[in-house]
Amino acid sequence: MQLNVFNSKGEDTGRLVTLNDTVFGIEPNDHAIYLDVKQHMANKRQGTHKAKERSEITGSTRKLIRQKGGGGARRGDIKSPVMIGGGRIFGPKPRDYSFKLNKKVKALARKSALTYKAQENAITIVEDFTWETPRTKDFIAFVNDLNLKGRKTLLVLPENNQTVFLSARNLKTANVVTVSELNTYKVLDASNLLFTERSLTIIEDNLKS
Repeated sequence: MQLNVFNSKGEDTGRLVTLNDTVFGIEPNDHAIYLDVKQHMANKRQGTHKAKERSEITGSTRKLIRQKGGGGARRGDIKSPVMIGGGRIFGPKPRDYSFKLNKKVKALARKSALTYKAQENAITIVEDFTWETPRTKDFIAFVNDLNLKGRKTLLVLPENNQTVFLSARNLKTANVVTVSELNTYKVLDASNLLFTERSLTIIEDNLKS
């Protein structure tokens, strides 16, 4: 697939770039995407949830009623889970939700997500650019010139550019990441991917093997 290259003013430069079929033209693997997104979401969980069990509740250990003959459930002391204010049975405990995922599976998931975006014609290529000072108006004009107004746009840069990042920080429909920060979840979450020429080259070099 060939795409036109635009400059930062949204003008067609007349040049074309060819997307690597080993990255943007594979047979998508939905299960790999599922696993990669699941790991990403799991890694974001704090896992600090906690409920007190019977042994952790403050209260008397005096036996309330006799064991049998009361006509109801045996419940022992006031900390029993069947009592209001008692401990919780099998309540949540702090835990780590992260899990390991094979590197090849993660690479397959990212290539599958990029392939879907290519099939949807949701990829735009721009020349490498930078701004002298961060201005949100400049980023809005930049997106509008590329006919991406109102679309959730993910701009992928080859390395950290604080000026561009600060220009887009206050926009709900824009996100700026570096190539090293790009993942399957962010690719799928965006309506349109915006690559600079250098970032596209790096991504293809990283994933084509």
